[in-house]
Amino acid sequence: MNKLAEKIQQVLVKAIDNDDLVLPTLPEVALQIRQAAEDPDISISHLSKVIGRDTALSARLIKVVNSPLLRASQEVTDLHTAITRLGTNYSSNLAIGLVMEQIFHARSEVVEQKMRDVWRRSLEVAGVSYALCRNHSQLKPDQAALGGLVHQIGVLPILTYAEDHYELLSDPVSLNHVIDSIHPLLGDKLLRVWDFPDRLLCVPGQYLNLERDSQKLDYVDLVQVAVLYCHKGTDHPLADMAVSTLPSIYKLRIDPYSETLRAEVDEARSMFY
Repeated sequence: MNKLAEKIQQVLVKAIDNDDLVLPTLPEVALQIRQAAEDPDISISHLSKVIGRDTALSARLIKVVNSPLLRASQEVTDLHTAITRLGTNYSSNLAIGLVMEQIFHARSEVVEQKMRDVWRRSLEVAGVSYALCRNHSQLKPDQAALGGLVHQIGVLPILTYAEDHYELLSDPVSLNHVIDSIHPLLGDKLLRVWDFPDRLLCVPGQYLNLERDSQKLDYVDLVQVAVLYCHKGTDHPLADMAVSTLPSIYKLRIDPYSETLRAEVDEARSMFY
C-alpha cells in the first residue's frame, strides 16, 4: 500500500474508533417502512400507503414482482397486488434495500460515477444472492437480496470523505487501496448503527473472506458466491478464483461449472434493475 493510502487509512480507522466519521443515515422512508413492518398485524393496505409515498420505490417493487424470477401468469400493475404477491415481510425488506439508492449520490462527478458503479454491482449481487438462496437453500431470499444490496455499503463513507479531501480524490490508486482495505470494517459498523438484523451484520466484513467456514450455510456464504459469479469475465482479481474448493460453494451444494447454474445466475443479475 502506498504512503498516502496508509496515512488516510490510519486517519479513517481512528475516526471510526472514536465515532468521528460522518456516517450516512438511512433514508426516512426506509425508517418508516421498518417501523410499519414491526407491527405483526400490519395490513397490506397500510404498508402500501407507506411504500407508496415514494413513487420511484413503488415502481421498482412492481418491476421486481414482474421480473422473470417471480413473474406470474398475470402482470402486476399496482403496488397493493405486488405486496400481496410478495407478502408484507418480504416487501418491506426489499423496499428497505432498494430505497438505499437514495444515499448513493455525491456532489462531484468522479465520486458520483464511483457510487453509481457500486450501486449497480450491489443490484447485480442482490439478484444473484436472491436466486441462489431461493433455488439452493432453506434461507430467506428477501434477506439474501438485502445482504447483496448492502455488501459494499462501507464504500459510501470513504467516498464521502474523499469528496472533501482532494489529495485522495485525485489519486485513484490510493483511493482504491483505502476502499479495499476498510470498506468491510465500515460496512459492519454502518449496519450496526442502522439496526440491521444480526444475520446480516457481518455480510460486509466477511463476504471477502473466502476461507470462512461457518457451521451451516448463511447469508455471508450466499453473498460471497454471488459476488464471485458477478465478477466472472471481468478484470477483477476475483474473476479467476478457483471456486470449486470454497466452503461457501460446498455448503450450497452446487456444481459451480454447471450450464444450468450459469443461465440461472445470468437471468438473476438483472432482477433488481
